[in-house]
Amino acid sequence: MLNKIAALFLALLLLPTLAPARTLVDQAGRSVVLPERPQRVVALAPSITEVVYALGRQELLKGTTQYSDDPPVAKELPRVGSYVRLDVEKILALKPDLCLAIKDGNPLHSVTRLEALGIPVYVVDPHNLAGIIGMITGLGEVLGAGDQAAQITSAMQARAGRIAARLTPTTSRPRVFFQIDASPIVSAGRGSFIDELITLAGGRNLAAGAEGYPRFSWEEVLRLDPEVAIVASMAGGFSVADLQAGWRKWPSLTAVKNQRLHVIDASLVDRPTPRLLDGLEAFARIIHPEIFGAPLAD
Repeated sequence: MLNKIAALFLALLLLPTLAPARTLVDQAGRSVVLPERPQRVVALAPSITEVVYALGRQELLKGTTQYSDDPPVAKELPRVGSYVRLDVEKILALKPDLCLAIKDGNPLHSVTRLEALGIPVYVVDPHNLAGIIGMITGLGEVLGAGDQAAQITSAMQARAGRIAARLTPTTSRPRVFFQIDASPIVSAGRGSFIDELITLAGGRNLAAGAEGYPRFSWEEVLRLDPEVAIVASMAGGFSVADLQAGWRKWPSLTAVKNQRLHVIDASLVDRPTPRLLDGLEAFARIIHPEIFGAPLAD
């Protein structure tokens, strides 16, 4: 009898110690059981990597995806594929106790497989500034950085509030066309971050009639006749000079005629991170220079 008790006691000692766990609801509305204090985190999108660094929890990151380049030190992290084509084997090799995924981009089958293998996956799903604030708040809770998350989101709200306050006296809403890609011409429609930024910066998005990222011909752009044209840097892989030249072929366009053609750093507006507030402020200067001052040189 004593031998059986001793054997049972030894077996219990050899069992792996279970880390404390908790259940949170992610932005996809799923209840996720995850470690109380994650130690090995893999971020499955560049935007998530950027937010983890902003929260000051970069020491937890053991891997991320291709194009995770902000801050520059993030380039040193091991890669697990692109965020749309995840390499599950590489993720497993990093032995994460938590993966952070984004609903709009990460393949569902990869997330499902990771969870089936016992790795918890917390999913973010930001579609606008309010969603980004919710994402930062949620990741702050997940990573034990609630105070830092509150500071970041409070600063974001204050910056957006200052722009809104300065726009209050004016009823002017210039017609704005934003070009994401050059060949073919692609813009940002209703429900996109760009559409929200244009609206918050006091403009009227000429592509807002369509959802997502609609394509346009030059004939359609000429009919729309934007008062302000904003082009994302490196659109289609072209240089700033080439992008500007593409528009200047149409001198009858109001934006070209009035020298209101601007190329903006794409990194300010292409990821759901706190840097979108930098993009918002840049848009405000471009759309309403009479209120916010001249935009920075292209």
